[in-house]
Amino acid sequence: MKILLVEDEELLSSVISKGLRKCGYAIDCAFDGEEALALYDINTYDVIILDLNLPIVDGIVVLQSIRQLDAEINIIILSARSAVEDKITGLDFGANDYLTKPFDFFELEARIRNLLRRSFVQLQTQLSCGPVRMDTAKKLVSVHQQTLELTKKEYGLLEYLLYHQDRVISAEEMIEHVWDSEADLFSNSLKYHIHSLKKKLSAVIGNNQIIKNYRGHGYVMSYTVEDVSD
Repeated sequence: MKILLVEDEELLSSVISKGLRKCGYAIDCAFDGEEALALYDINTYDVIILDLNLPIVDGIVVLQSIRQLDAEINIIILSARSAVEDKITGLDFGANDYLTKPFDFFELEARIRNLLRRSFVQLQTQLSCGPVRMDTAKKLVSVHQQTLELTKKEYGLLEYLLYHQDRVISAEEMIEHVWDSEADLFSNSLKYHIHSLKKKLSAVIGNNQIIKNYRGHGYVMSYTVEDVSD
């Protein structure tokens, strides 16, 4: 999943982005409101973490501008403005959640997971496709109750495929949501990580058909009884 972090304090931005990357998220960072709007204009994000005290363009203006264009994007305000009136203003202008500074990183990450579950109509933290199980809260993957060790990129790809299973997903869409904006769209990185993920699944399931490649179109994760005998 891809997140836009809008925070003008560079040290805090570095700490948050480093922590979220360890959790498997792709992160783009903006340090003022103008840069945030520019990045939003050219990229696709699953969540925006937005400070309000921003240089050049105020955070509330950024929030209003994005909401006028997109009613669905998840926005979490992360601000030192802790007055009730500020929270009401932020929520009234379209924020999905409001977290005040200082904050606990694990609470922020939990709120991100909560918003993503709502977006993908997931009532639980458990995702599954056939024998593959994922616990998005604990960041654990198992197949036939056997824990599967994955790299961060493999986990990110599998999570996105599970959220969108039975739908063909283009390589461009997967890169947009699992890599940050500096990724080279023409590199073989996606193919490499998909191949590695399929190989690990195949070693436990007995076949690699649970992730299918439709040449020229993309990838789809699906599971049928026929897959077991392939």
